[in-house]
Amino acid sequence: MARPRSVEDAVILRAAAEVMGRTGPVGFTLAAVAEEVGLVAGTLVQRFGSKRGLLLALAEQSARDADSAPARVRQVHGTALDALEALVVELTDQSSTPESFAHHLAFLCTDLTDPELRRHALVVHEAQRRAVEALLAEALAGGELRPGTDTGALADTVQAVTVGTGLVWALDRRDALAVRLRREVAAVLSAHRNPPEA
Repeated sequence: MARPRSVEDAVILRAAAEVMGRTGPVGFTLAAVAEEVGLVAGTLVQRFGSKRGLLLALAEQSARDADSAPARVRQVHGTALDALEALVVELTDQSSTPESFAHHLAFLCTDLTDPELRRHALVVHEAQRRAVEALLAEALAGGELRPGTDTGALADTVQAVTVGTGLVWALDRRDALAVRLRREVAAVLSAHRNPPEA
């Protein structure tokens, strides 16, 4: 009979994301992740096979989280557009400092050169886009957005603004990233919002 796991995989994957943000690709090791959760590196080798295996597992978990995020965020916000702004902020919550943003960006650059990791990164990207578009579609149906708003095109713009805002913020470091994201997304949405009823 196998012994129960002392640390669940989900805990390890959350720790891996934290280590990624602190160290970047150069300092990211199984030993560093194992230390974060109180295990030995050999345990992670048994579960994930290698550092790359751990990164693949994290990418898969990120895709699952991205698919479940809209409903979870929507439950605690009064309107679909409020939920959208909160979702955009949540998607970058592991990049709360310019350094952690740079470290996560460095991992993305690695993903883009590895076909399997790129495939997983694309799954995450597409899941996030679906989440954004679903909230925009709800906002349109609920009268928050002007009739005829192209929610697909607007979802693409929201994603582009989210990524671009992170890059600009990492350079100029004005305000907190969450503040900047909310402001920039609100600016994009303002042209599409229905005016409030008099």
